[in-house]
Amino acid sequence: MGFRLNVIRRASLTSIQTASKSAELRKGYVAVYVGDKQKRFVIPISYLNQQSFQDLLSRAEDEFGYDHPMGGLTIPCTEDVFQHITSRLNEL
Repeated sequence: MGFRLNVIRRASLTSIQTASKSAELRKGYVAVYVGDKQKRFVIPISYLNQQSFQDLLSRAEDEFGYDHPMGGLTIPCTEDVFQHITSRLNEL
């Protein structure tokens, strides 16, 4: 299974349930959990330096502190907002 830098990969709920919390990620990517159903997305770490993503990380810190029980970052926004932000980052 390959990854492209400009594509977000969303894991299926079944694969999340069967995979360990520390499932292997390809170098240069990080897992984030988004929305009410905590859907898992794998994004390039380069997104973490972008201002729009920094805003999401600040909100995550305010809401969750440093406790992220899913094994990845938990982002407090809807999936639609997250996908809108990451789609704009894909265009850079």
